[in-house]
Amino acid sequence: MDIKEIQNLIKFVAKSGASEVKLEMDDIKITIRTGSDADVTYVSQAPPMQMAPVQQAAHAPVASETPAATAAPAAESIDKYVTVKSPIIGTFYRKSSPDKPSFVEVGDSIKEGDTLCIIEAMKLFNEIESEVSGTIVKVLIDDSSPVEFDQPLFLVDPS
Repeated sequence: MDIKEIQNLIKFVAKSGASEVKLEMDDIKITIRTGSDADVTYVSQAPPMQMAPVQQAAHAPVASETPAATAAPAAESIDKYVTVKSPIIGTFYRKSSPDKPSFVEVGDSIKEGDTLCIIEAMKLFNEIESEVSGTIVKVLIDDSSPVEFDQPLFLVDPS
C-alpha cells in the first residue's frame, strides 16, 4: 500500500462518518479514528518506510495563455532551479509563530542547513532545512496550507 492509497483511505473514512476503521494486511496495519477534536491516523508497516526529503503538488499549476515560443524559454529557466519538496504530509508554516518574521523570503540567500519552514504533522512541528545553498526564487505554497508528501515548496537558484 503506497502513500496515495493511504491518503485516499483517510479521505474516504473522513467523508463516510465512521468513527473508527482498522485495516490489517500482510505487512501493514492502519487505524483511523475520527470524531474527536482531531482525526488520528496510525500506520505501522513491517519494513520501515524510507521517506525522501521531497513532495508533490496539491494543486496543478494553471497554465497561462502564452504563445509556445515564450513558454519554452520560461521552462528552460525553471530547469536550472532546485525544487525543495516536502518530506512529510502536514500543514506548511512560513514562520515559527504568527508574530515572528518568515524564515525565508523571495530573494534571501540561504545555505545548507538553514531552516526554510515548518511542517506540522500530528501536532509535531518539523523544521524543514535546506539541502542546498543558493537564493530563494519562489515560495510555491501559501502559509498555513496543507501539503502532501513530495509537494514542491520552494524554488532555489543554486548559482
